[in-house]
Amino acid sequence: MAKTDPIADMLTRIRNANIIKAERVDIPASKLKLEVTKILKEKGFIKGYRMLKDKKQGILRVSLRYSTDGEKIISGLKRISKPGRRVYVGKEEIPKVMAGIGVAILSTSRGVLPDDVCRRDGVGGEVLCYVW
Repeated sequence: MAKTDPIADMLTRIRNANIIKAERVDIPASKLKLEVTKILKEKGFIKGYRMLKDKKQGILRVSLRYSTDGEKIISGLKRISKPGRRVYVGKEEIPKVMAGIGVAILSTSRGVLPDDVCRRDGVGGEVLCYVW
């Protein structure tokens, strides 16, 4: 049995909801997923999010965002560091996604941060995913 990758699952749920132009998507919550979601909101990829209580860990309800003519705002999501192959970068090697149009989300010693903040603060870490 393969180990599950909750971040990959989250990205897949968002990707699938985006394909069918769903208004929102529900994801089993975790602290890490909440931090990633906050960055997506901050960078304007999603409209918003809410934490819903359930009997287990809670549900993260993400409201997807589309342009005025119905075009997708998120054109791609890619998991970089996987449970079987972790990808770490130093502060000098922080990737630029789509020449700066997208965002790389990193898990650092200072928490989960977008690539621009990592560059500014001079901190590297594990590259969780790219969003563009």
